[in-house]
Parts: sequence; C-alpha cells; structure tokens
Amino acid sequence: MARTDRAADRAPARPVTRTLTADPLGGAVRRTVLPNGLRVITEAIPGVRSVSFGVWVGVGSRDETPARSGASHFLEHLLFKGTRRRTAWEISSAIEAVGGETNAFTAKEYTCYYARVLDDDLPMAIDVMCDLVANSVIDPADVETERGVILEEIAMHDDEPDDEVHDLLASAVFGPHPLGRLISGTEATISALTRRQIHDFYRRRYTPGSMVIAAAGNLDHRRVVRQISQALRGSPLDPDTPGRPAPVRPDTPAVRPRPPKVVLRHKETEQAHLVVGGAGISRRDDRRFALGVLNNVLGGGMSSRLFQEIRERRGLAYSVYSYASQYADGGAFAVYAGCAPGKVDEVLELVRSELAAIARDGVTADELARGKGMSRGGYVLGLEDTGSRMGRLAKGELLHGGQLTVDQLLARVAAVTRAEVDAVAADLLTRPMSLAVIGPVESAALTVRRPVGPIVRQPVG
Repeated sequence: MARTDRAADRAPARPVTRTLTADPLGGAVRRTVLPNGLRVITEAIPGVRSVSFGVWVGVGSRDETPARSGASHFLEHLLFKGTRRRTAWEISSAIEAVGGETNAFTAKEYTCYYARVLDDDLPMAIDVMCDLVANSVIDPADVETERGVILEEIAMHDDEPDDEVHDLLASAVFGPHPLGRLISGTEATISALTRRQIHDFYRRRYTPGSMVIAAAGNLDHRRVVRQISQALRGSPLDPDTPGRPAPVRPDTPAVRPRPPKVVLRHKETEQAHLVVGGAGISRRDDRRFALGVLNNVLGGGMSSRLFQEIRERRGLAYSVYSYASQYADGGAFAVYAGCAPGKVDEVLELVRSELAAIARDGVTADELARGKGMSRGGYVLGLEDTGSRMGRLAKGELLHGGQLTVDQLLARVAAVTRAEVDAVAADLLTRPMSLAVIGPVESAALTVRRPVGPIVRQPVG
C-alpha cells in the first residue's frame, strides 16, 4: 500500500476540466486548470470562421515599485522582439501571412497578448503566442531599441491632452498609491530601467498561477488545451511542472479618500481639456450595476444630462461624458469636457450643478429605464465579435474569479432599482472631487463658486 501511494505521488497530475455555462448567444464555455496552475478557458462559437486567442497575465502597472514604474509596459514591448525559436520578424510575419492580427496592451492590473486568426490557423497562433510569452530572450540590444520607442510613445502621449488629462486626474485622486501612476512610466524611470531588472520582473511575475489563456470562436476546447500544453512544454511555463502560487501583489497603501485639489498643466492648445472626479467603487462592489446605470444617465450618451445641457442646449463643448474606473480595491468616477479656454469656468459650473442635482434629487423613472436599456444593449452589442468574447472570458476569470453569462448580466441590470441608483449617486457625487485641466488656462480662470482645492501647477512634458 505504501509503495502504491508513493507511485501515485510521482504520477503526473492531470488537467481538470469542467463546463461552466452554455451561453445562448454563443456556445459552451469550458475551463481547464493545467497541473502547473495555468487556467485555460474557451467559448465555442460554431457559427464563425475566426478565433481570438489571448494570453492574459494578472500583472500591471500597480505591481511595480515607484523606481521601476513602466516595467510591465516595457516588458510587453520586449516580448515581441524574439525568442529562442523566432525572431521579431518571424513572430509578426507568421500571423500576418495568414491575414491575422496580433497585438498587446498593458493596464493597471493586467497585461494581454492576443491574436485573431482564421480557425484553421489557430494551432499556429497558439504556438507563436505561447512561445513569445514563455520564451522571450530579452536581448540587451532590443532593450535599448525599445527604450527609444517607449520614450517616443510617452512624448506622443504628451501631445494628446484629451488623453493626458485623465492621467492627471488619476494622480490627484489616488495620490502616491500605485493606481495613480502612469502605465507607461516616466521618462526618468524608463531611462533608468536595466535589462536585468526587466528580466527579473518577467520571471518573477509571469508565472502559471497568475495567467489565464482565453479563446473564443470556432474551436474545440480539448484540442486547444492539448495545443497549449504542447506549445509550452519545455518552457518556464511547462504545464507538467508544478507551478508556484500566483505572486502576491506588492504591499500598497489602501485606497483612501484624498483631499481635493486642482492640477493645472498650461499648454497652448486650441481647447481646454478638463476632468472633474473623485473616489469611486471597486469592481467587487455589488453597486457596480447601479453605477453603470447612473453613468449612462449622467454622461453615457447623446441623451445624457451632461450632453444635453452642455453641448445641445448651450453649445459649450463638442465632447462631454462621464466614466467609472474600477479596480480590485477602489475606483474613480469622473466627468470629462473639452471646451474653448474662455468657457472653462462656465462648463465647470454646469458640470457641478448637474452632479449636485442628481445627487440631491436622484433620477427619474424615464431616466432609469433609458439607463438600464443602454446597459443591456451595451453588454449584448459588445459581444458581437470573438475578440470581445475572448476578453470577457479572461476578465471574468482573472478579475472576478468566475463567469456570468449574458443572461445573468442582463438579469443583474434588470434588477437595478431607482432607489439603488439614487443611493449610489448620493454617495459618490457628494464625495470630495479634484479637477485636472490642460490647456491655455491661467489659475485666475478657475474662480468657480465651489472651488475644489488648492491649485497645483504641472510642468509641460
């Protein structure tokens, strides 16, 4: 008996597979956990001829130390530069030769590498994408080349004030917390990062337990799992090697409300770009569905209060909208507007008036119905392609720890009550709010009746 037990201990573990859902808008969603802890989740959609395949890593800019800010994004660039088996050209040409596309992106809490190809070409895409994520060599020469590319990317971002202003607002809302830092890093941190630091970050953070591989389209789940296992065999992500637990996110201060302030970056732009916002809720908060409805009512479309009042009735801005950002332990809620520099004061006062009104009086029955309809339509229309479905699978597994079917999502939206929307409005829209402004605006122009706090002038670049 003792010998049998020891033999069993030596036997390789087997993948554990189960069917999660049968989504009426797609096919069966299946999930397999490989022996090393890597999760594979797929959705079969027989009615299409394409497949979207993505490798998602639960590592982003919030997992970096201040001195290594931008390491996740730097690494994302470098993984396409070559492996032991393929050059950078061979990686890109393999996908493009069959009419496919491949790319990657870095967020605050995860990084994604993906490809979209015809179903017949999925085995090749799996082999290429698994190879670049598992076996990158991170050549020192490539580090220097890509350093220059990223510095140019940072400079380009500085030339896009309608994007840049959101980063200023995040810095004001989150302060020194990692969520307040730039995903790209800064010129100083990118210039200082060494090849060894990036490689150590790669091997320490890209572990099977922190990764999810997702695919959606015309596929067979068991075949996909088999092809992934074959592609990773012999690599640091070998499926038959017991994996380490997912790395623990570095200790960070709790997300706490911060004193409001104004962040002003003077630039000679045609428009002034401004964002008013404050602390929101985390993605684990059950109020997120009510917040989604509130966001639609306030600034989610052409029928929203902000759009109708500021653009349609007064013609003060071309673009005006609200949005919510949600993370594991906090979030933000904000309103953006782009307007003529001389209209900043008026637009700010209108934004604050709308926020105060909806916090005080809540939403109407018609607004509730319209806001819920926008949420329902957004969920369904956003899942009309394999890329969106692949992303939904991965985010559900990586960020929420499970899957909700489209029907379950629609039911959650349908259950939102007017009282719930009013309650989340009364909470979030009365919290202290900061203001970020980029444009040819002097501090004297920000003499609104309800100032948000002291003005902090930001240098350009």
